[in-house]
Amino acid sequence: MTSSSPPESKKIAAPFGSWKSPITADVVSGASKRLGGTAVDSNGRLIWLESRPSESGRAVLVREPERPEEEPVDITPKEFAVRTLAQEYGGGAFRVSGDTVIFSNYKDQRLYKQSLSSKDSSPVPLTPDYGGPVVSYADGVFDARFNRFITVREDCRESSINSITTIVTVRLDGNDIQESETLVGGSDFYAFPRLDPKGERFAWIEWRHPNMPWDKSELWVGYISEKGDVTKRVCVSGSDPAIQESPIEPKWSSKGELFFITDRKSGFWNLYKWVESTNEVISVYSLDAEFSKPLWVFGLNSYEFIEIHEQKNLIACSYRQNGKSYLGIVDDVQGSLSLLNIPFTDIDNITLGINCLYVEGASEVHPLSVAKVTLDDQKSKAVEFKIIWSSSPDCLKYESYLSLPELIEFPTEVPGQTAFAYFYPPTNPSYQGTQDEKPLLLLKSHGGPTAEARGVLNLSIQYWTSRGWAFVDVNYGGSTGYGREYRERLLKKWGIVDVNDCCSCASYLVESGKVDGKRLCITGGSAGGYTTLAALAFRDTFKAGASLYGVADLNMLRAETLKFESRYMDNLVGSDQDYFDRSPINFVDKFSCPIILFQGLEDKVVTPDQARTIYRALKEKGLPVALVEYEGEQHGFRKAENIIFTLEQQMVFFARLVGHFKVADDITPIKIDNLD
Repeated sequence: MTSSSPPESKKIAAPFGSWKSPITADVVSGASKRLGGTAVDSNGRLIWLESRPSESGRAVLVREPERPEEEPVDITPKEFAVRTLAQEYGGGAFRVSGDTVIFSNYKDQRLYKQSLSSKDSSPVPLTPDYGGPVVSYADGVFDARFNRFITVREDCRESSINSITTIVTVRLDGNDIQESETLVGGSDFYAFPRLDPKGERFAWIEWRHPNMPWDKSELWVGYISEKGDVTKRVCVSGSDPAIQESPIEPKWSSKGELFFITDRKSGFWNLYKWVESTNEVISVYSLDAEFSKPLWVFGLNSYEFIEIHEQKNLIACSYRQNGKSYLGIVDDVQGSLSLLNIPFTDIDNITLGINCLYVEGASEVHPLSVAKVTLDDQKSKAVEFKIIWSSSPDCLKYESYLSLPELIEFPTEVPGQTAFAYFYPPTNPSYQGTQDEKPLLLLKSHGGPTAEARGVLNLSIQYWTSRGWAFVDVNYGGSTGYGREYRERLLKKWGIVDVNDCCSCASYLVESGKVDGKRLCITGGSAGGYTTLAALAFRDTFKAGASLYGVADLNMLRAETLKFESRYMDNLVGSDQDYFDRSPINFVDKFSCPIILFQGLEDKVVTPDQARTIYRALKEKGLPVALVEYEGEQHGFRKAENIIFTLEQQMVFFARLVGHFKVADDITPIKIDNLD
């Protein structure tokens, strides 16, 4: 990446954190569009689901224009929003087949059918109106044999805490709306209902409490009768108590072979195939790398069949290894993998187009994007790479301000053990730090906690680094992307391993001479907010912190959380005493530094009581503390004005209480209790 930066001698010397930057909070919020999946219509044109902070986070289906010079076209009418609340985190909110799309509408959570061939087509409801958003649907597929839609349904009519999840069928014929019919039920959770090409066999994933789907799950196949019900079922993977595995992403080839991904034996999610005649599972390709990721949201799609021969399948797939994603083609007969050279270093989902792949990805210089990757005739090389959609199409104008991530490996408190993080140094073409000064550090603890920080272009990080902050995004033990063994470091040790690793990372950067050990700050959202509060309560590494919808009381979380995560902490925490001992709210006397809290008032995952309780306790103790509450926000902020306010107030809070400098931006700070 080139830069027209002036030489160091010509740069303005100013305190780290006080630099002027064109990457404003407004710019960050405008680049905060989210992607909710991709599909291809009957003409091969790409359809994607994007959420827009400028429209209060409304999610809209958009179609690629017919001609490159034209603008993309919104499919979703203004009175609708495409989003499912199934399992609270959603995903898999729409499915396209030919010229028809079926989607979940956010306001009432009903399924609607809409024609894509008519510009003014109005969505038609398919499921009953229950008087509110109490029944949600996700991850559906069309069943042409019986003219119906097969989908996961979460029913909260009797209880929102203990909902009933099943796989159901929804009729597509006629104008009368009928109750969906249960196809498969009895387990706690379901995902990935997938039909074979003839509509005669049907695969799905299921799991039960106390497991999360990445702990232990099962892959089943059911045989569909002439009447359309499941008459016989076979467990393909996950039932053997001697094998610890979590199968995911089943998919049928056009020849009717069932492929899927599981982490048996090696502890890494790899590709496998089912041999129906013997009910055996055979490896397609083995590598110490992750070919899928945890099922937090529905609709994951990490591989596609790109060309089918009588003897073999060619499979386009992505995998993640040592903090980087790769795109490749697997030959299932030869057991070989050919890498495709594309600019993305981080890849999510893949969608098959006409003679191409649509790849959701990013890199250190590409924000979250969708690229069209055209392959050669042999399907062994990428001959064209073209960005179709970008979450931040204007970010190239800030090229000289971008801080490139450095993957660092640092020692943990366990002798001989290491963990990983992405470090971003302060970067601004016009400024340098003052003499003998080292930069402040903002350490981010990611949410989940079963999730992963990614080293990609994220303007919310560049907001800090372009103002003179150093920033580090930590993949503490328990993070994903490094296999089951790394992920399971957190079992029974949440609030210990994650806290220790974040503190170890900060100390490593201080000892390396990269940051100022007296000006270390920490931030995190959700589970990352818990790690933030725990680090501030139980350790003295950091001088201030920001918790975004973070957990203060583990027992309160256990009592109030929804069904999907209601037993999650059984594996992460341990005994009742551990719940008490690791809850920051029980040890307010140990807090010794300022904290700012941000909370959505409609959050059902981490309820507002958590933030209010810690706020009142810290205020009574006399520590500088502030609480910001947002009407209409849930778990994660989607409205532009709230994204902006959160970012700006965090920075001003840290500048006033830790940095002791004036920020360059014109921001009015909120009142800080016990300070103002």
